Amino acid sequence: MTSKADQCFVWLWLPGETEPVVAGNLVRDKSRFVFVYGKSYLARKNAIALNLRELPLGTEVIEPIDAMTMPSSIRDGSPDAWGRRVIINRLYGKQGAAAYNQDLDELTYLMESGSDRIGALDFQASATEFSPRNARSATLDELMQAAELVDKGVPLPVDLDQALNHGTSIGGARPKALIESNGHKYVAKFSASNDQINVVKSEFIAMRLATLAGMNVAPVRMERALGKDVLLIERFDRTATEKGWTRKIMASALTLFGLDEMLARYCSYEQLTDIIRADFTDPKADLKELFSRLTFNILCSNTDDHGRNHAAFFDGKAYQLTPAYDICPQMRSGTEATQAMLILGNNNQSRLSVCLAAREKFLLEEAQALEIIEQQLEAITNYWPSVCAESGINEIDLQVLKSRQILNPYAFEGLSGNAERLTNQAERIRRSL
Repeated sequence: MTSKADQCFVWLWLPGETEPVVAGNLVRDKSRFVFVYGKSYLARKNAIALNLRELPLGTEVIEPIDAMTMPSSIRDGSPDAWGRRVIINRLYGKQGAAAYNQDLDELTYLMESGSDRIGALDFQASATEFSPRNARSATLDELMQAAELVDKGVPLPVDLDQALNHGTSIGGARPKALIESNGHKYVAKFSASNDQINVVKSEFIAMRLATLAGMNVAPVRMERALGKDVLLIERFDRTATEKGWTRKIMASALTLFGLDEMLARYCSYEQLTDIIRADFTDPKADLKELFSRLTFNILCSNTDDHGRNHAAFFDGKAYQLTPAYDICPQMRSGTEATQAMLILGNNNQSRLSVCLAAREKFLLEEAQALEIIEQQLEAITNYWPSVCAESGINEIDLQVLKSRQILNPYAFEGLSGNAERLTNQAERIRRSL
């Protein structure tokens, strides 16, 4: 069992560096956590802010925005649902279910999760000695076995705990782990016990099609472990150099919005376009990419596009969209569907007509917006057979993907004028899949 700490030191990998430095101190202040930059860090010539608006450089104590308990840019380094399950499994064992109701302190999650977390931050008890919490080397079979035990609520043996626990800093609710192989780092996604279809193969198909449609997407590949499928997503926040790995600072869209999970329902693509125009290095390119991701999400029924499934690199001066990393078709029972983020105003309907109505926010003319969607439809047509064959998806799961998720008719409702041709194009494609 771990004790409740009152502070931790935030270590940062500066751009291009392979060793971290102490950036500041996160301190408990009643029910909240405040942050203060270290004097030695501020004295560095290459010191940069951890976040432009939320954590600007300075000597003052920085309180969380509004009602948040912790700066969101620091909370980005904390585990989400799956990582928390792993930590609870280790700390509470079979009493994990009871621990969910109590939950753990946010600082505990930061300190108990692994040091190879997404982004360029880590959290330590010491300001002078960096002691990484790294996993031992493990095979995919071992990681799969460990993930299955956690998924069932069974305490992990010590060896499997050491293999899985320090991959706990990645977000999301599905079973996953961090691995390194042949000079590359990956996020490994596993099947869950309650999966109705082969989710990892569906995600592989969507990610590959998005890449082939011209979007900036993290490379993926399929592997097998213990007779089950594993999706490997190559990490883009790490770069191998002769001196070691460098890390890239990242901020989730939720952080860019200045919101936390309790207010995630207010996240919107419309607001994100405003932030991109104000704070990004190449707004026009990133706005086009964001529009492409939005429309492709709708075409493949990925409605899980919440604020932590969008992110941006930060170099200390400006932001840039990261590659897309979570494009997973979601199960849908009815006709209608909604995106996790609002698109225009209070409208989050999963319809291309809503996207086209918002096109000016993405600095796109109607012809440009239509061309993006048409290219995506063409990519689905041209690459569907080869990508599905590459995935090895079975016929039953393929039928679900074709009949309920890919090019769902609801996506094309409400189109008019020049956009009506998209409906006809989609109908032809559905017949050919």
